[in-house]
Amino acid sequence: MSVRQALLALLEQGPMYGYQLRAEFERRTGSTWPLNVGQVYTTLTRLERDGLVAPVTGEPGADADGHVVYGVTDAGREEVAAWFTTPVERTQPPRDELAIKLALAVTVPGVDVGTVIQQQRSATMAALQDYTRLKRGRPSSPDDPADMAWSLVLDSLVFAAEAEVRWLDHCEARLRRAQLERPARDSAAQPPAAPGVEAQTDREGARR
Repeated sequence: MSVRQALLALLEQGPMYGYQLRAEFERRTGSTWPLNVGQVYTTLTRLERDGLVAPVTGEPGADADGHVVYGVTDAGREEVAAWFTTPVERTQPPRDELAIKLALAVTVPGVDVGTVIQQQRSATMAALQDYTRLKRGRPSSPDDPADMAWSLVLDSLVFAAEAEVRWLDHCEARLRRAQLERPARDSAAQPPAAPGVEAQTDREGARR
């Protein structure tokens, strides 16, 4: 998630200080990805260093506590425009803890991979049910941009949870298929007994 571009996009709509930016970001995303206010101010400092935002004096947003109100510069507006018109790159996907866990589980002796999958599926299904309840229980107003923004974020969470359940089903099916195929491969890999050894075994059995 690009906090940098998100803050610039919010500042395009008007000058704000750090706490206002955090509150506005969380309002539009339904607090799905809470921001630490320290992270907001650190990002603002870097944006100011890069010439994308600048302190604004005389704004009503500045209060008695001395909050610094920031506004976006022309360079900042150009970066926001480029962000909205450039696809999100998938060449370097973010680390997926679940995928890493399963990849290691199938290679570490003694791990019950089936149990790992079942436990994760139960947790993901519970999250999916929570998202669905939120979607049904929240009134939707197409005229409210903030409501539409939260609805889109919620849709993303629902689709991601559904995809994760399908992927877990796929992993479980592959593991079962591999377990069924392993005995056949092991049998095929065993070398046939030498004729002399087989005959000797038969004679010893007959003498007994």
